[in-house]
Amino acid sequence: MTSHAPSPELLAKAETLTEALPYLQRYKGATFVVKYGGHAMGDAELARDFAEDVVLLKAVGINPVVVHGGGPQIGAMLTQLGVESRFVGGLRVTDAATARVAEMVLSGAINKELVAWIGGAGGRAIGISGKDAGFVRAAKVTRTTRDPDSNIERIVDLGFVGEPEAIDRRVLDTICDAGMIPVVAPVGYGADGMTYNINADTMAGAIAAAMGAARLFLLTDVAGVLDKGGALLTDLDPARIAELQRDGTISGGMIPKLETCVTAVEGGVDAAVILDGRVPHAMLLEIFTRRGVGTLVHR
Repeated sequence: MTSHAPSPELLAKAETLTEALPYLQRYKGATFVVKYGGHAMGDAELARDFAEDVVLLKAVGINPVVVHGGGPQIGAMLTQLGVESRFVGGLRVTDAATARVAEMVLSGAINKELVAWIGGAGGRAIGISGKDAGFVRAAKVTRTTRDPDSNIERIVDLGFVGEPEAIDRRVLDTICDAGMIPVVAPVGYGADGMTYNINADTMAGAIAAAMGAARLFLLTDVAGVLDKGGALLTDLDPARIAELQRDGTISGGMIPKLETCVTAVEGGVDAAVILDGRVPHAMLLEIFTRRGVGTLVHR
């Protein structure tokens, strides 16, 4: 009698599934908030991978909520329209004309394209912004700068740039409970009735805290937090993050991302993860394997 042993590839797939089993059981019914941005947004293959990952999460009983960025796309549209951009502290100074363009790009082109990618992967997604049903109320953001010559501080008005002040999670709960995936553009409304552009990382962190999420994922263009020798730091807490910032290991654009993670976990999120969105299926590797591939921040 001839024996037909399964191929090593099939056995590897079976072992991958069994490795994922305890994580599938642990996270069933949980909410994951995912900030999707960076260069992965401009790569069709990575966008397809991301959409498949999100649909898979929903299929195994996890409720994903996607919050997307769009800074480069906004910048490209402003350039095309001849509108000059100015930045303070990493935030775009947003006058009325810039705010209209930002909302058009975020709530329109990017949001609906991502909804279409998820639909193409077999999921059902609904694109919304924080203005829909008024579920994100924004407070105006200002920044303080110091003149290098006089050492005098001054407050800079960033225009229509905001941060989440209050979040009504009922809209997201309704979409998730209906078996669909919310795709959120980072735009909110203010108590003054004006529309405010919100940093996508900040928006995702605030939504994750309001939803009591099990995980906040920030997909970016780096592997995570690296030590001074270039090795990935896979496990951090707020105290360790403060130490690394004091000794200069953490600097630049990583600082606000980690501040978002710390605020989220202190606000009730179980853990936050910084991942390289350019790695195919990075989220699945982080969630369903023992080693993970990013930097985990927890209380």
